Amino acid sequence: MMFKKSVYILLFLISFAAKASFILLPMDETSQQNHLKAYGITYWALDKQYKASWLLNYRGGSFLLPDAPEIRKECQIRGVSFEVLSDGEANQILEEISSPSQNMETVVLEKAPKVAVYSPPGKQPWDDAVTLVLTYAEIPFVTVYDEEVLGDQLLLYDWLHLHHEDFTGQYGKFFGAYRNAPWYIDQKKDAEALAQKLGYSKVSQEKLAVAKKIRDFVIGGGFMFAMCSATDSFDIALSAEGVDICEPMFDGDESDGNYQSKIDYNKTFAFKDFILERRPEKYEFSNIDMTEKRVVPFEKDYFTLMEFSAKWDVIPSMLCQDHTQLIKGFMGQSTAFDRDLIKSNVLILGENQLNGEARYIHGQKGKGFFTFYGGHDPEDFQHRVGDEPTVLDLHPNSPGFRLILNNVLFPAARKKKMKT
Repeated sequence: MMFKKSVYILLFLISFAAKASFILLPMDETSQQNHLKAYGITYWALDKQYKASWLLNYRGGSFLLPDAPEIRKECQIRGVSFEVLSDGEANQILEEISSPSQNMETVVLEKAPKVAVYSPPGKQPWDDAVTLVLTYAEIPFVTVYDEEVLGDQLLLYDWLHLHHEDFTGQYGKFFGAYRNAPWYIDQKKDAEALAQKLGYSKVSQEKLAVAKKIRDFVIGGGFMFAMCSATDSFDIALSAEGVDICEPMFDGDESDGNYQSKIDYNKTFAFKDFILERRPEKYEFSNIDMTEKRVVPFEKDYFTLMEFSAKWDVIPSMLCQDHTQLIKGFMGQSTAFDRDLIKSNVLILGENQLNGEARYIHGQKGKGFFTFYGGHDPEDFQHRVGDEPTVLDLHPNSPGFRLILNNVLFPAARKKKMKT
């Protein structure tokens, strides 16, 4: 009887010692079967009020979550690989990360950020890489457009993505190729009707008002992420405040004479000294974009993520977490940014040195932050109007899409003051 009791005590002690306290979502190349959905699990856990930590540069930027049956179950449902850790194992990892000799850091994620996507009505999720990956990762978001922005509804959100919008009032510079296409005619008509409804005589004036509200959102502490043409057209619109840069086919009257000399680069977020593309039939806004200046053969079209000190440069380190430093390139209306036209206070996070171009940049404006990411779809090299949508089930480990999701989780790491 005494022997039996001793066995029970021993088994109890073994089971107690082996009891897991943490779940690790590994994010290295070989251990994680679905990198993209791992971000969704982390967001879901934060939304459920669980604590989470982002282990920068540890196994590709892994996530550490508390061990809970519902988190395990959610991982299994979504096909996300996880490892169960004891207190001792977790502490060992955290000690390794905290060592001054390791370029790693632990970042505590506080709460799930409220996400908004600025996108026109009627757009399908696959029209935009961010909407696509948020939907795939099961991260909830709210779609907003001009009425909501001008109605100050951005105050409800922490993170805003700009769909591939044209903030200059030139309808995406599609005039040359698509002026007679029914969809172009309808979009122009809809944009003009919305501008009139909101009290503006021109689409360019209404879009500038929207851009300024977004600017104020960032200055006040918001986080803005933009891709493709939303990046340069946003800065161009801000720089051209009070200047008519639209030709008659866009707004019904002549543009200002010598408008280039009236551009104010002090008003932009990221770009300086750019020259606007005046020809309406040309599918370019300015010389910021590198699409037509590229001399990169397809097989060498990659960009490299920059290395930062995780302990000292925490923000850029978060934004560059990935399981590879080499990301395959992809095209868009604004594919990449001319390095010479980027302001000196803006960080280059990813670049193609061969072509002298930046693909992924980040900066601070006021109390907030912005990230610009060139190209349209990280898994579609040359996306064209009407192309089939990307199926992310075929790309669950996409390093290019991971960069988008790094930006989504970034605001969760920020200490926020109480709103009064």
